[in-house]
Amino acid sequence: MKVSQIVKVFFLPNIFAFVTPNSLGGKTSAIKMASSSYLDDIPMGPPDAILGIAEAFRKSTDPNKVNICVGAYRDSSGKPWILPSVKSAEEIMLNDENTNKEYASIAGDAEYVKKALVFAYGRDMDLSKVAGIQSLSGTGACRIGGEFFGRFLPKGTKIYIPDPTWGNHIAIFKEGGLDVQRYRYYDYRTNRLDFDGMLEDISKAPPGSVILLHAVAHNPTGCDPTPEQWKAISSAILEKKQHVFFDSAYQGFATGDAEKDASALRQFVSDGHLVALAQSFAKNFGLYGERCGTLSFVCANEAQKEVVQSQLKLIVRPMYSSPPIHGSSIVKTVLGSDTLRPQYYEECESMAKRIRQMRELLVEKLKKAGSTHDWSHVLEQIGMFAYTGMNSDMCDTLTKEHSIFLTRDGRISLAGLNPNNVDYVAKAVHDVTDGKSICKE
Repeated sequence: MKVSQIVKVFFLPNIFAFVTPNSLGGKTSAIKMASSSYLDDIPMGPPDAILGIAEAFRKSTDPNKVNICVGAYRDSSGKPWILPSVKSAEEIMLNDENTNKEYASIAGDAEYVKKALVFAYGRDMDLSKVAGIQSLSGTGACRIGGEFFGRFLPKGTKIYIPDPTWGNHIAIFKEGGLDVQRYRYYDYRTNRLDFDGMLEDISKAPPGSVILLHAVAHNPTGCDPTPEQWKAISSAILEKKQHVFFDSAYQGFATGDAEKDASALRQFVSDGHLVALAQSFAKNFGLYGERCGTLSFVCANEAQKEVVQSQLKLIVRPMYSSPPIHGSSIVKTVLGSDTLRPQYYEECESMAKRIRQMRELLVEKLKKAGSTHDWSHVLEQIGMFAYTGMNSDMCDTLTKEHSIFLTRDGRISLAGLNPNNVDYVAKAVHDVTDGKSICKE
């Protein structure tokens, strides 16, 4: 049979069939294919909790529905916002005759990486001792970092992550071969940082363990240590000879001041820690879909830096070969422009300011709705989220009876609030919390 004679190809379960001109009389040539039994035995994976909430929100037909689950910035009209500085950078890139779509190197765009590391570590940092690669946003940075630790620290090394933390941290570091443990971080009885518990757990962690720290705007609580507490945490980790891994997803977005938001990271470097840093530009540049970040390791000297850099590239090469270039080119263009850079800082500050306004307005509306709870912890938190203290039953009721969609730990994305829906949300929160405790025992 010639290829040109084949009219139609189709698949049925366990059957491959083709129809030829000779089959027009009702005869079909069919070839029985071997059953792929191993696929039949694969169990269904559990759905992602947050993506499932987003899907439920999309399917809801309630005209009053509100999504306060999404971890992405929205403007005062509830719409995604592309920063004007980002648009300007894209225009510059489009009109640059030297712009191309060639592969990046395994470690990414070196100029972008340098500007990103200066953004994080500061202009006074000696980058000759910092190994750094471009990553697939913060998630990719954590994944490569976890893989690096899993390969080069002793088998069975523990990584201590805060309780609570970003849910993906657990799976990421398990995939890297690390023994994932928790340290106390949030006191649910007071809705504040459990500083004493945190220090105690760090002091009990074995030397050589990895301690994961959120650099600023802890997710999900928005509850950060004070500068004095950061110093004490730094001293405790140094004393136990543990390794520090910072996850920085909100620099500039948290307080509106990128320099201030980097203070904990820079404090640890100044104290002598050879830190690792996962850095993301999703939130602070609004580049969610561009998957733009870095992973870096502060090393003892230049020779050590070269060794670490070589091993990071060996991890990246078989995993995804090289990173995408569009988002990194945007960041590089903005941070490298004397015009766009200050414009960007103003835009980033405006996002942080709107989030703060929504935080204050939510508490104000809760009081106006008649709530007698102490919501001061919400005002003290920073960043995109408010960790309210609501339990899972309260959150379920909010969704079922009010079509307000959020995670079941009581975390509210303040970016999902705006002047048009904050009254509705506040009244609903009051409805489900009235007469009930928002401090968990």
